[in-house]
Amino acid sequence: MVFSFFLIFTGAAIFATFALYTKQPLLIAYIALGVIVGPFGFSVVENTQLLTDMAEIGIIFLLFLLGLDMQLSNLISTLKKSVVVGIVSCVAFVLIGFTVTNIMGFPTSEAIIIGLCLMFSSTIIGIKLLPTTVLHHKHSGELMVGILLIQDFVAILVLLAIESLGSGTTDVYSMIKPLIMLPILAAITFTAVKFVILPLFSKFDRFQEYIFLLTIGWCLGIGELAHGLLGLSYEIGAFIAGISLASSPISQFIALNLKPLRDFFLILFFFTLGAQLNIAVLADVWVPVLVLTATVLVGKPIIFRFLLHRLSESNHLAWDIGFRLGQISEFSLLVTFIAQGAALMSEKSAVLVQSTAIATFAISSYIIVFNFHNPIAVSDKLRRD
Repeated sequence: MVFSFFLIFTGAAIFATFALYTKQPLLIAYIALGVIVGPFGFSVVENTQLLTDMAEIGIIFLLFLLGLDMQLSNLISTLKKSVVVGIVSCVAFVLIGFTVTNIMGFPTSEAIIIGLCLMFSSTIIGIKLLPTTVLHHKHSGELMVGILLIQDFVAILVLLAIESLGSGTTDVYSMIKPLIMLPILAAITFTAVKFVILPLFSKFDRFQEYIFLLTIGWCLGIGELAHGLLGLSYEIGAFIAGISLASSPISQFIALNLKPLRDFFLILFFFTLGAQLNIAVLADVWVPVLVLTATVLVGKPIIFRFLLHRLSESNHLAWDIGFRLGQISEFSLLVTFIAQGAALMSEKSAVLVQSTAIATFAISSYIIVFNFHNPIAVSDKLRRD
């Protein structure tokens, strides 16, 4: 593990330095490092499973920090504005993904799963490349967060459905369980914050180490409660944990102190994303990868632009959000992993989705970094923190 961490972070520092000198997005450097030293590259790091599990913590912290900056009243308003776009876009991308892959000769059942993978846009790319002022204080930030949250909830239902099909059962309760458990989790969380967490913050606010420890424990604890007992995802639990603290005066202090920890795990996430790409199988599916990548990069901005414009959003805002959501998601990778484990998806189809994810992550990052306001733009004109 020590050697793996040395390789990842020393290598990432070298690759990132090169990326900055050549004006490339840093995310590309982390993915490229994973491809080169991973098990399908030079095999310097052979077992990435533990690193993959650790990298998920980065996504959990990302959603927790997002919740910290969103009041409950704002969340309800945001979801109302985004629900039509979120649901209609999901249906459209499933149909497009299924049609394209089925035409290219993939079995119907696998084409359906690939279509489901195309529904989701990356929370990491979307939020990480959005300026903080836009994310927290502007209408476009609210819309993006709402669409991503709707996609995350749909992703939970998809994962439950695939697990049910893999086990050979169709348990209706398992499908509706998230709808029942979500308000229960919210009630438990807000009650605990009011009577336990906030009083502890007030009593021991002089001890920054304790505040840091209690915050991490709260985030991961609610995540585990959501996943282990209620059948929701860690990410949804962390997001609700963040919202429950959003009204606290200490919320911004917490957010500022957790960002470096989040970035630490997100570097692991992008490294493992590159390391898991099976280059040998990629040689058999490179044409479908190109077709699917082009479909996502072109189709998503156009569909989001059409849907948002139909809801009376400005043309500029509609295109901005469309391009920022113009990739597939880390949830897509999770869907392929579970589908493979349930024997519902071949390695060829899984590599197709993984490769498309990496390609759309990379190209979408280039598009955003070089054309829209973002925190890591190489141009001073576009850089916004």
